[in-house]
Amino acid sequence: MSCIHRSAHAAIKPHGARTVPTLILTLALLCAVSAHLRAAEKLEPADHAWLEENYTKYEYRIPMRDGVKLFTAVYAPKDFSTNYPIWLTRTPYGIRPYGVDAFPDPSSSLKLYAREKFIFALQDVRGRNGSEGKFVHMRPINPTKSGAEIDESSDTWDTVDWLVKHVANNNGNVGLSGISYPGFYAACGAIDGHPALKAVSPQAPISDWFIGDDFHHNGTFYLPHAFNFLANFGQRLEKPTRESSKPFDHGTPDGYEFFLNLGSLANADAHYFKGSIEFWSDLMQHGNYDEFWQARNLRPHLKNIHAAVMTVGGWFDAEDLFGALEVYKNVDRQNPGINNTLVMGPWYHGGWHRTNGDRLGEVFFRSKTSEYFQQNLELPFFKHYLKGDPNYHPAKAFVFETGTDQWRRFEAWPPTNATARALYFHANGRLSFDAPTEGEAFDEYTSDPAKPVPYIPNIAIGMTREHMVADQRFAASRPDVLVYETEVLDSDTTLAGPISASIHVTTTGSDSDWVVKLIDVYPGDYPNTDTNAAITGIQMGGYQQLIRGEAMRGKFRNSYEKPEPFEAGKITKVEWMMPDICHTFRAGHRIMVQVQSSWFPLVDRNPQTFGDIYNAKPEDFKKATQRVYRTAGAASALRVNVIPQPVP
Repeated sequence: MSCIHRSAHAAIKPHGARTVPTLILTLALLCAVSAHLRAAEKLEPADHAWLEENYTKYEYRIPMRDGVKLFTAVYAPKDFSTNYPIWLTRTPYGIRPYGVDAFPDPSSSLKLYAREKFIFALQDVRGRNGSEGKFVHMRPINPTKSGAEIDESSDTWDTVDWLVKHVANNNGNVGLSGISYPGFYAACGAIDGHPALKAVSPQAPISDWFIGDDFHHNGTFYLPHAFNFLANFGQRLEKPTRESSKPFDHGTPDGYEFFLNLGSLANADAHYFKGSIEFWSDLMQHGNYDEFWQARNLRPHLKNIHAAVMTVGGWFDAEDLFGALEVYKNVDRQNPGINNTLVMGPWYHGGWHRTNGDRLGEVFFRSKTSEYFQQNLELPFFKHYLKGDPNYHPAKAFVFETGTDQWRRFEAWPPTNATARALYFHANGRLSFDAPTEGEAFDEYTSDPAKPVPYIPNIAIGMTREHMVADQRFAASRPDVLVYETEVLDSDTTLAGPISASIHVTTTGSDSDWVVKLIDVYPGDYPNTDTNAAITGIQMGGYQQLIRGEAMRGKFRNSYEKPEPFEAGKITKVEWMMPDICHTFRAGHRIMVQVQSSWFPLVDRNPQTFGDIYNAKPEDFKKATQRVYRTAGAASALRVNVIPQPVP
């Protein structure tokens, strides 16, 4: 597309020009032919019948160094005319169906790339489904292990070593990938990797379950995500290869109602789990960033990596956006010289393999971004490092820029041409790059734990994918939400890289949560798509699209290990990092920031009384008056990085 675009501009002649140079015509023709060839190479997914006809399935129990055997299914091409690389995925979710005669309806890499002929190996991790041993959530990396001591890095090493020695017709090269929890195992496998491991792609990997992934964000507890996931995943099954967990019955489709009626978090185990979900009990017992969580911080262990790495994430991944950005950053910092690439698209969790990536909720991206990723980035990456295919040209970052809806290639992430700026809060709800000059100035609201601010305007039982881009007009109208907005932008403004909230506050309570949301406000005449108004009834004129929202538990403002109460009436700075973005606020739009103290039930309720929230009593939940200051000496702002738009 970029080639055609440039040629079209080059072919435009001044008024009165009578000819177009032959060279321009030739370039345009070559670009058109190139585009045609790329379209002809579109991937054709494999189905059950094709897989069964072209692959043979084997099952192995691969011994680890401590004697535990891990169940592994191998799908090998029936064509023996050449050798093939091995593509490994390790998962806690099961590799059904079990049995050498039972073929799956293929998914993920097996579905998309089976026609490209790899040897696909799928493995149950230790203690799950068909594998022996004890399962440990986010098993800590042991950098000093020796002898028969194990971790997920050693289990991967032992698996790779066995596969290259025992699976026929392999070429000695192994790739490793996985999405979400399997992404965590992929990242672990890269550490002290086997010499045969040439390419690793952690996708939406977990990196730290307290600071930013899944169950906690900056110490706040992502209640429906943790509750619903563990209610299913945490069930003990007598025959895990032959039975599935049973869905939890909430008794209502309304998550706001269910979790508000739950009351204190301690009631979840008392009323529902009754000690049966071991990791839920762990969550309730480790409310601070103690040794339990620190041991599960993968980031400092991402060392001694020799394989090429492509970390993949989604800008609108509600679960592990933090993990993708942090794995990329720490691999890059601790392994200088390796080929390390970041890919970020406009996707929800794993959406790059589950949808065509052209929309999320009411927001459209004007192209099939997942197909672009699969065909132009992921497959070429693995073919290059595992098969020697030359048609791959690495960069530090391939990033989809939302707003303009275009892929951009960067030689550093965050971009080196970014300018640090701040969007300051002002009187009358104004937002500006100009710093405030007022004296005593603040905005205030009452935060009531009995009536927390909803995180979505509609009904859902859990954490929705679409909330990451949801319309925020419902929140802007609440009295317990502060709203700051720029004037209409007269030119495109592109924010790229990390952002941070920096607010100066007081509270009449002794603890408080603070939620800051960055929002793109569409013009009033923004057109509806065919589906917006007709199907959902949502009008896109004036739509307030969430770009990034992140909560901070105030007691952790200085330390996640040692929480501190607020001193009533004392102006206190609360600052926290929010995951990166790459978004252009188009000319004619506005930039908005909202501030609130609850985001329910996405984030559990802060009682606004300092203490152990996981065991809070009903009387601990109290109203609090919150003030956000906007003075010269206490300037609240959202800190951003602005980059120039490329010239066409």
